[in-house]
Amino acid sequence: MSIAKTYTPADVEAKWYQRWQEQGFFKAKANPRKQPYSVVIPPPNVTGVLHMGHMLNNTIQDVLVRRARMQGKEACWVPGTDHASIATEAKVVALLKEQGIEKKDLTREQFLEHAFAWKEKYGGIILEQLKQLGASCDWDRTRFTMEPELTEAVLRVFVDLHQKGLIYRGIRMVNWDPQSQTALSDEEVIPKDVMAKMYHLRYEVVGAESLDGRTENLETEGEGQNDSKLSALNSQFLTVATSRPETIMADVAVAVNPNDPRYTHLHGAKVRIPLLGREIPVILDEYVSIDFGTGALKVTPAHDLNDYELGVKHNLPVIDILNNDGSLNEKAVLYVGQDRFAARRNIVKDLEEAGHLVKVDEYASIVQTSERTKAVIEPRLSLQWFLKMEHLAKPALEVVENDTVKLHPAKFKNTYRVWMENVRDWCISRQLWWGQQIPAYYLPDGTYVVALTAEEALVQAREQSGNQDLQLTDLRQDEDVLDTWFSSWLWPISVFDGFKDPDNADVNYFYPTNDLVTGPDILFFWVARMIMAGLEYRKEIPFRNVYLTGIVRDSQGRKMSKQLGNSPDPLDLIKQFGADGVRTGMLFSAPAGNDLLYDEKLVEQGRNFSNKLWNAFRLTKGWEVDAALPFANEKAVEWFSAKLNATISELDEHFEKFRISDALMTVYKLVWDDFCSEYLEMIKPAYQAPIDPETLRLTTGFLETLLKLLHPFMPFITEEIWHELKERGPKEYVCVAAWPKAQPIAGAADLLARMEKALAIVGGVRTIRNQKGLGPNKPLTLAAKTDDPQLLQDYDPIIRKLAALTDVSVVTEAPAASVSFVTGSSEFFVPLEGQIDLGAEKERLGKELEYAQGFRDSVLKKLANEKFVANAKPDLVERERQKLADAEAKITALEQSLAAL
Repeated sequence: MSIAKTYTPADVEAKWYQRWQEQGFFKAKANPRKQPYSVVIPPPNVTGVLHMGHMLNNTIQDVLVRRARMQGKEACWVPGTDHASIATEAKVVALLKEQGIEKKDLTREQFLEHAFAWKEKYGGIILEQLKQLGASCDWDRTRFTMEPELTEAVLRVFVDLHQKGLIYRGIRMVNWDPQSQTALSDEEVIPKDVMAKMYHLRYEVVGAESLDGRTENLETEGEGQNDSKLSALNSQFLTVATSRPETIMADVAVAVNPNDPRYTHLHGAKVRIPLLGREIPVILDEYVSIDFGTGALKVTPAHDLNDYELGVKHNLPVIDILNNDGSLNEKAVLYVGQDRFAARRNIVKDLEEAGHLVKVDEYASIVQTSERTKAVIEPRLSLQWFLKMEHLAKPALEVVENDTVKLHPAKFKNTYRVWMENVRDWCISRQLWWGQQIPAYYLPDGTYVVALTAEEALVQAREQSGNQDLQLTDLRQDEDVLDTWFSSWLWPISVFDGFKDPDNADVNYFYPTNDLVTGPDILFFWVARMIMAGLEYRKEIPFRNVYLTGIVRDSQGRKMSKQLGNSPDPLDLIKQFGADGVRTGMLFSAPAGNDLLYDEKLVEQGRNFSNKLWNAFRLTKGWEVDAALPFANEKAVEWFSAKLNATISELDEHFEKFRISDALMTVYKLVWDDFCSEYLEMIKPAYQAPIDPETLRLTTGFLETLLKLLHPFMPFITEEIWHELKERGPKEYVCVAAWPKAQPIAGAADLLARMEKALAIVGGVRTIRNQKGLGPNKPLTLAAKTDDPQLLQDYDPIIRKLAALTDVSVVTEAPAASVSFVTGSSEFFVPLEGQIDLGAEKERLGKELEYAQGFRDSVLKKLANEKFVANAKPDLVERERQKLADAEAKITALEQSLAAL
């Protein structure tokens, strides 16, 4: 059977993935005879398609799972998708609009029919794409966070936590997303640096005439102060600085610090809201900073968290002037129906025309934005459902602090600690239809009961109200759904049906899972909450290790995104470079917790590695065997065997410490440098000459071991070569071959050290060939002044072969017309007489020496200039000194070369 000259990934990847699935290699079940190894996939959004972050995350998961499978463990990788309430509802609403259908014209049931139809059509795309990457998930276990069993688990947990008094309903200031028209948790809000404007507005003081005498002295004391303070002292107006002039219609007070002498005359006074004219009181509170802005703070309890707390403290009314979509409602009186930002533009114009705008300052600020829609968040008072977190957070912090759950890298423990020590109650309700509907049922009198089903709710409602005539039609279920994270925090338990059947074989065997691979951006969103849920409902941690990947960025350090257009399509990369090339390319520079600066050269390097491996296989497979030949490569085989075993130990250590990128580089160097560049060259027979059977047998064995070590990283090409090497049994796949174990070899350290010395000699000869323009195969001789002649004797065949030498001898004096190099305590000489034109070489070296000396002298002259040294930047002076040192070293080397000739 002929072997293809080049490796073509497209010809083999689909073939092997199908065969792995047909053989059932990815399927897992509770098996008491084997050690379990389980991983749950961070469920991608059902709306999602594969992006570079998914590629990195799932490659790492697959590497861990494939290695565990080869170690003989019952490896179970559970796939699935997240229903992604906000993102999916937005997609479905947009799709319906294209069809001329508005959400408001549909019943909840009708909308959900459309949403599930969309999910069935598009929801599985990303899982199919993961198969192209090589993800070895147990696809029979695929779960969806809104499937009936998982929905029931979510509702059971809600009911349980409510019964425990941990879930409550209340009016709180929440993060409101006007675009998706729902509340968000603090963790779903992303701060964004912006340049904002501060508007200084004049509020007329009511009854200013009676206050004139009280301000006379203050005006005199205020002379020489800045404009904002002078304007604040005006007896008829109080100047207030705000970044949100469109909310002045919701003002209920202006607060000043009671210790601020500028405003003593306003204690107990009232002011009028510009344009609107409504009177509001001036209140006193030390919360107000005297030094910020004008020292006068407009209080708008409905639209700012701090203002809300001031309002509660001073028993102020609340005026909410915004609709759900961020437009102004009737309570605003002005600009009704306008979007908040349009209203801002218009009110600034009107304030200026009316003489109420004193000035506008620009300043650096931070606005809060929705993680999903990118809309600017609106702080808003809203009746929502909350989960008390303090009870759940304490044990979840402890297990990370004591390394029961290990974070990799450990630096994220500090981030985790800060979050958990400052945890706030979790707003778990969302004003959407796509998601698990909150199992709270309202009675006609406005009270409510919480129950798993409507039937159970009716029983509770009759008991609570004492009205046995109540019917299901009398109850109204809460319209809101639960936060998507309220389902995904149960994921490690619910995927094994641990709520439906808490003692089933799967959950008892596979829980807790072993490793979780995810991003640090959801360390609290998801990881911390899963730990809380695991400890609350299984009394066990959900996983033992958390591997935190970095963010994939472009070469400029920007996060890859469709909006920026800087993210390649992962599937296009797979078509161009092969899945193995993309997998290794992503991992080459992806240490845990550090961002990956993506460069297409990385995946090119991955593809080149595949080609290197393929060519090594073709080379060995093409050798003819002569059974009569004796074993002739003992030293090479001993060395590579020792090197292989040392590398296996190093590789295992990297895996144990979750240094996945280092693990790949270790096996990469073993294959590329040690096996291909050194070992195969040592044993390779002369052109068209045969090889001895023992060398070929051992080399094939080495190659098989290398394929096993590479398989978790490069599953497709390793499986292809594995089956091309020799006939295999029906279940004999590298996918399930035993992971190699390091075998102790007597004297391994000495073997490696002595071969390293021999290869250093080869490297020295090769350097001289490059420097002198001698071809790699031009016959040369080597003479050595050494105290270790035994090394030359033991490794003579290897040194001669790799360095293309016709003779290696030991001398006491340097041969004439030779060039030398030193390794260790030995000096080696390569005679060049007859190899090159000595006269021409002397002339060339002389010119190089003359140039180097001239360059050195120019640098010396510059450094001798005291003015330059005194005035130039220190790093510039240091660079000049480094140039001098480099020039001196080059001059010395050239003089030695000339002396040798």
